Amino acid sequence: MMKKILLALGLCAASLSFALAPVDVNKADQAALDGVKGIGPATSRAILDERKRGGPFKDWNDFSARVKGIGDKKSAGLSKAGLTVNGQPKANAAGAGVAAAGAKADARSMDHKHARVEPRK
Repeated sequence: MMKKILLALGLCAASLSFALAPVDVNKADQAALDGVKGIGPATSRAILDERKRGGPFKDWNDFSARVKGIGDKKSAGLSKAGLTVNGQPKANAAGAGVAAAGAKADARSMDHKHARVEPRK
């Protein structure tokens, strides 16, 4: 009984590590692409068809330009989910939301700096 439990735990750990491993868009098959959060069967088929037609993707810009429905926002999300192009995650994918939030905060603080302050009575 203990062997079965250890085997089950080992299989769970192996499948978890596979799910968290990066998936290179130039090397992955349809099953691996489908395993990336944000990629379904239609998108994985479009990626594979384009890769077959035009060859390997050079970089993230090439990938976004060639695959319909993959823009900057979607490619950033796919990169966060573990997709890579030639082993490279998308640049600034992790910090994109943080930078936008910082810009909004700067804009708000700028409005307060120039607000007219009334003297107390």
